[in-house]
Amino acid sequence: MTAVPLGPGPEFDRIRAIARALGDRAAGLGDDCAVLPGGPESICLSIDLSVEGVHFDRRWLVPTEIGWRATAAALSDLAAVGASVDGGLVGVSAPRSDPPELFVDLMRGVGDAVQSVGGHVLGGDLTGGDRLTVSVTVVGRAVRPVMRSGARPGDGVFVSGTLGGARAALVRWQAGGSPDPAARARFVRPEPRIALGRWLADHGATAMLDLSDGLAGDARHLAAASGAHLEIDLAAIPIGAGVPAAAGSEDPAAFAAQGGEDYELLVTLPGGFVPAAAPAPGLVRIGSVSSGTGVRFFRDSRDVDLAGFDHFA
Repeated sequence: MTAVPLGPGPEFDRIRAIARALGDRAAGLGDDCAVLPGGPESICLSIDLSVEGVHFDRRWLVPTEIGWRATAAALSDLAAVGASVDGGLVGVSAPRSDPPELFVDLMRGVGDAVQSVGGHVLGGDLTGGDRLTVSVTVVGRAVRPVMRSGARPGDGVFVSGTLGGARAALVRWQAGGSPDPAARARFVRPEPRIALGRWLADHGATAMLDLSDGLAGDARHLAAASGAHLEIDLAAIPIGAGVPAAAGSEDPAAFAAQGGEDYELLVTLPGGFVPAAAPAPGLVRIGSVSSGTGVRFFRDSRDVDLAGFDHFA
């Protein structure tokens, strides 16, 4: 087995330990999708788990939003390799005291998310448990899958959309307030960038992943997988709705870079790429790739220390 380098952190220490234990019983662990070559198109598969109290809180989201959000998180992995969408399979575990309507409404959100990118619900499983948990497995196809490991010196580093909106909503809820409506939308209804991911694959993307653990964490994963060094300018980061207010005295760009679950794309592209040509939501260049290892975040030529999200930190 050739496991993809993942970057630092307790979560990925656990993944490395699992990879070592599996040995040659597993292959290619550590990327956004499992990619199975098969004719002109590779089959791409990914799984994502959403757990009540960890990924969402029912005080803030209704069941249709929980279903959409859990599904969009999985679909975002297909976007990150430049794949189209066939559909998804869904496992739901919920307390036995929850009414049948919960399952119906949750699956309505799942169906809406999959349909929004051209796929279908392909099946699933229901069981009782001590808290609401949604597991979504997605299936898609890619002519030229883009992995995390292809960034090269001289490439530019780009992100799609805006960053930090999901974190801004979460901070407001945790403080007992109501988030900016646009920030709330970023948290409860993230848009998987399927069309943009496919376009980037067709236009020479060298490495790509989706921003689930925050730019500060995921940039390190891309750098580790590619064996390259990334230089990222905080002044260039596109800041999302509600971020300045939620950040308080913190630099809004640093706040945005450390916020998870934006589900935008982080991508490297050859020098000379023109971001204005990209389809919605567009791309912004935030840095460059050079020889070496790791990631340097800076503002006004001064280094800035940032950390991404880690489930086991």
